[in-house]
Amino acid sequence: MGAACGEFKRAGRRGARLFGPLRYPPTPLLSLRAIRKQFGPIAAVDGLWLDVAAGEVFGLLGPNGAGKSTTIAMATGLLVPDSGAVEILGLGSPSDPKVRAHLGLAPQEITLYGELTARENLVFFARLYGVREPRRRVDELLARVELDGRANDRISTFSGGMKRRLNLAAALVHDPRVVLLDEPTAGVDPQSRARILELVRELAREGKTIVYTTHYMEEAAKVCDRVGIVDHGKMLDLGTVSELIGRHGGRTAVTVERDGAEERVLTLDPVGEVSRQLATGGVTGVRVERPDLETVFLSLTGRSLRE
Repeated sequence: MGAACGEFKRAGRRGARLFGPLRYPPTPLLSLRAIRKQFGPIAAVDGLWLDVAAGEVFGLLGPNGAGKSTTIAMATGLLVPDSGAVEILGLGSPSDPKVRAHLGLAPQEITLYGELTARENLVFFARLYGVREPRRRVDELLARVELDGRANDRISTFSGGMKRRLNLAAALVHDPRVVLLDEPTAGVDPQSRARILELVRELAREGKTIVYTTHYMEEAAKVCDRVGIVDHGKMLDLGTVSELIGRHGGRTAVTVERDGAEERVLTLDPVGEVSRQLATGGVTGVRVERPDLETVFLSLTGRSLRE
């Protein structure tokens, strides 16, 4: 592990922006070792390192075109790295079907058959994976994603949130140890989003490794144990949300209303600043805006629009 950490630092000196101490989780179930993927002149992923442990929800965040989808594709064996390596459960590369069987993937695009029922979809995927007693497993998952009451309805009649929940169930049908979720709540209703996030935490408590990509910063802050922010194929920084905010969040904005006018002050000591303002008298309102994960994201990746 020490050699790996040293290589990560050497890779960093070749161009990656590294902030703060690097911390590796114990017994990683998913390991990315300096993976690189080039498409023509563009390095979609450029020397990315990552370890994710059992029971950890790791959020992979980045702007459009940052390299997230390419990273997920290499982690699942859909793409082979030009250099570097991906290892699952210490067994080897996901390009090996026996190793890949330990992975579950819920892609951003819904991978369901609209003319089949919910139960028929899951039974189909279960049989592809060679699941024993597939109907029993399917019934368990339908209940878990709260679709047992619609088990015999065609997918074409489902709402977006229902399809997302069933898409997640399809990724879990063979009980994988490592689960990769690519924008699992895109376009869903608040109730489905709440159930999906709750299910993600349940899976982590059961010891599964979760890699979670999303554009919803508040969602990542709520559900992820650690977050990594990537751009231009490189890991810009990773850590807990509080660690990232501490390193990149900057100052807290304190807005004070007095005599119908507002004054905005940036400070590293919001409690002291509020006390100072109140002591001067005449304050009719105070608003405190603390930096959050979105602040960190914009600080690291910039505010330019990405298409």
